[in-house]
Amino acid sequence: MYNHKSKTSDATSMKPLDPEEFRRQGHLVIDFLADYYKNVDKYPVRSQVEPGYLKERLPGSAPNEPEPIEQILHDVQNDIVPGLTHWQSPNYFAYFPSSGSIAGFLGEMLSTGFNVVGFNWMSSPAATELESIVMDWLGKMLQLPSEFLFSGGGGGVLQGTTCEAILCTMVAARDRVLKKIGRVNINKLVVYGSDQTHSALQKAAQIAGINPTNFRAVATSKSNAFGLTAEAFRAQVESDVESGLVPLFLCATIGTTSSTAVDPLGPLCSVAKEFNIWVHVDAAYAGSACICPEYRHFLDGVENADSFSFNAHKWFLTTLDCCCLWVKDPSALVKALSTYPEYLRNKASDEKSVIDYKDWQITLSRRFRSLKLWLVIRSYGVANLRKFLRSHIKMAKNFEGLIGMDKRFEVVVPRNFATVCFRISPIEISGNHQIVSKEEAANNINAKLLETINESGKIYMTHAVIGGVYVMRFAVGATLTENRHVILAWKVVQEHANALLNSS
Repeated sequence: MYNHKSKTSDATSMKPLDPEEFRRQGHLVIDFLADYYKNVDKYPVRSQVEPGYLKERLPGSAPNEPEPIEQILHDVQNDIVPGLTHWQSPNYFAYFPSSGSIAGFLGEMLSTGFNVVGFNWMSSPAATELESIVMDWLGKMLQLPSEFLFSGGGGGVLQGTTCEAILCTMVAARDRVLKKIGRVNINKLVVYGSDQTHSALQKAAQIAGINPTNFRAVATSKSNAFGLTAEAFRAQVESDVESGLVPLFLCATIGTTSSTAVDPLGPLCSVAKEFNIWVHVDAAYAGSACICPEYRHFLDGVENADSFSFNAHKWFLTTLDCCCLWVKDPSALVKALSTYPEYLRNKASDEKSVIDYKDWQITLSRRFRSLKLWLVIRSYGVANLRKFLRSHIKMAKNFEGLIGMDKRFEVVVPRNFATVCFRISPIEISGNHQIVSKEEAANNINAKLLETINESGKIYMTHAVIGGVYVMRFAVGATLTENRHVILAWKVVQEHANALLNSS
């Protein structure tokens, strides 16, 4: 428990931004984090605490007197660290990565240190101008069509997350269509994705006021590697049009959350164009890999989409949060999201000679996110960023190869990037299965296997259900992961599989 009577220096209590005290405490925090990264692989990867653990450790009220940073960091180590799932551990293979780096961390420090609120150009010109420059840099790295760049009439903006990017573009699409057909017809608008599309799409539709019955999760199948086919999309759109509805928005995914499936952009955009449907391309995870020429083909057809986004905070060495969104028609965002109260008026904005990013997002306030992205790109360079991404893909290929050497396991869906979806094969399931089918038994065994692996704390993976099949997802992407960690992870999987299968 905390010692409420302990005291710290007057500099902390009376001068919250005293430069020398900031320097002293800053060094302590940096040292703390450096030691954390040095020893992160010694912690159980998934937190092992029980719900409500922290309430038992923290006092019931805040301290009346200041406490020293040394005591606070001591309590962080003893009370907070046990409740962390260690996303930066080299043995973390769950969800998708949240990669970090020295450059990303220092860029975040600079952004936090300046603590500017860059809602419009006037509030901090460097924040706006750096963002527009960096977004064009990154767009060129991805070989996005010029129409998505400021230099070509489009433009990019840094959002917090993909959820925000989808919502902003959906609202822009909504208002563009309602201007033509009248706002009273909002209940006729239809939003499309596949049954593999991230739930952010449905959430955005709810917030944007789309009738819940007009949300379409079009079925995918194993025969098309769980990508949304143009044929299935067209059939659904035509059915909706015949019913008097108005197709509005398609979210096509490059690298779905469950299996990293890829929707074919070219054919889907062709159908969308016929029906004047806004196409947003969600490449939250896999967009990073597309800076590598050998993976750029996954974006073929993006030239006919209306917007595109990916999360630099997933697999691009940039700390959370940093979602990169490009649109061909920035005015669509501005018309839908702009407010201009008198207290924000200024000459530069009135003359429309600058970008006011407040009109490209949900909130007014915004962070100086471009600073950390700028540091990452400059500190590592395009060549090293590609090398970093390729190293993880190579490790995933190696893991896939290890699976292939053990006939008890199978890879369930094709691997596109650095995530492998696998399971114990139903062929290996023995015992009496009169009550459930082999597939159901396999699902149960694999679920049990994953939980025992995660309970061990040695590695951490998550799962998905794809086409009714329960799979374990092995997502390589943590900054500190090396091939030796991948080999160790496979040994952990085998050890737990041996124990489980021998006991069944």
